[in-house]
Amino acid sequence: MSHELTIEPLGRTIEVEEGQTLLDAALRAGIYLPHACGQGYCATCKVRIAEGEVDHGNASNFALMDYEREEGQTLACCAMLESDAVIEADIEIDDDARDIPVRDFHGVVSRIEDLTPTIKGIHIALDAGQALDFQAGQYINLNLPHDMGVRAFSLASPPSAAGEIELNIRIVPGGAGTTWIHKELRVGDRISFSGPYGRFFVHRSAGLPSLFIAGGSGLSSPRSMILDLLEEGGEATLPITLVYGARNQQELYYHAEFLALAERYPQFSYVPALSDEPAESGWQGFRGYAHEAARAHFDNDFRGRKAYLCGPPVMIEACITTLMQGRLFEKDIYTEKFFSAADAQQVRSPLFKRV
Repeated sequence: MSHELTIEPLGRTIEVEEGQTLLDAALRAGIYLPHACGQGYCATCKVRIAEGEVDHGNASNFALMDYEREEGQTLACCAMLESDAVIEADIEIDDDARDIPVRDFHGVVSRIEDLTPTIKGIHIALDAGQALDFQAGQYINLNLPHDMGVRAFSLASPPSAAGEIELNIRIVPGGAGTTWIHKELRVGDRISFSGPYGRFFVHRSAGLPSLFIAGGSGLSSPRSMILDLLEEGGEATLPITLVYGARNQQELYYHAEFLALAERYPQFSYVPALSDEPAESGWQGFRGYAHEAARAHFDNDFRGRKAYLCGPPVMIEACITTLMQGRLFEKDIYTEKFFSAADAQQVRSPLFKRV
C-alpha cells in the first residue's frame, strides 16, 4: 500500500511505497532533500511533519531526540509513512544543480586496477541500454552481498563515460565491505548499485576559477569534476588547480595522468604534496600536507575562487581553516556530503552548516 507525500515549500506530491523511506522516495522522484549519512546518525535530513503520521524507523536518539519527535520532526532517511502526509523541508535552490532521479543499475566488473597498496580502481560496465546520468562530483550506493548492505562511493569517471563507471575504493581496516571488494570481487562478477546521489558539483555559473584539494581516495570526485570541466571547455576553461595530498609516492595515484593534463591544458595546475616521503627518495615536489601546499601555492590568498574539498574529516577541517585564513569564506567552499556512521561522530567545524 502506498501513501501520498507532499513536500513543502515545493508543493510537489509524490507516491511513497510501503516500507520506503521519505528520502528514497523523494530522490527517486528527482526531488533533492538535504542528507548526508543516510543511516539516521547525522540529522542532516531532518524535516517537520506538518500533517500525517510516520514511523521514525531506526533514527538515532542522538540525531532525533524525544522532544523533537514530539514536536513533529523526523529524519527523512529513516522515516516511513503510515498515512498521507505533508512535510516541510529546508531546501535550497541552486541553479547549478541538476535534480536527476535516482535509479537502479546492473552491470559487470570489467576491470580492477591496483592504484595504490590500499586503493583499487573498480570499473563497472553497465548492462545494455543502461547509462548513468550524473553530475561530476556525485556518488553511488553499491549493493554488497552477504547482508553487508550498501556502501557509498564517489564516481571517479566523468559523466561522458556513462556506460562504464569507475570507483576508487580504499580498503578500511576491519571494514567488511571494502575488504570483500579488495579480496573477493573479480572481473566478470555481476554487481548492482543505485544513483546518482549527492549535492557536490562544480558551480559553473559563478564564473570563478576552481580549486580542488583532495587527500587519499578523496581524489575520486575531483578527478571526475576536472575531467568534465576540461572536456566541456577545452582551452577556454577557467583556471583549475588540483592540490592532492598523500603520504608517499606509493600512495600517489593518477599522478602521471594529472601531469599529462597539466602539460596539455595551460589553465590546469597540479600540485602533489607528500607528508611522509623518505628524505632520500629524490622527490622534487612539495613535502607536507595538502592544506600547507595550497597555502604555499597561492601565497595564502584564496580570494576569487571556488574551493572543493574531498578527503578525511581531519584534512577537511585543516583546509577550511587555511582557506578562511586566506580570505575565502563559507559561500565559496564546498565539501562532499556523504559520510559514514563513524564520521558522523567526528567534530565538524561549528562555523559551517552547509559544508
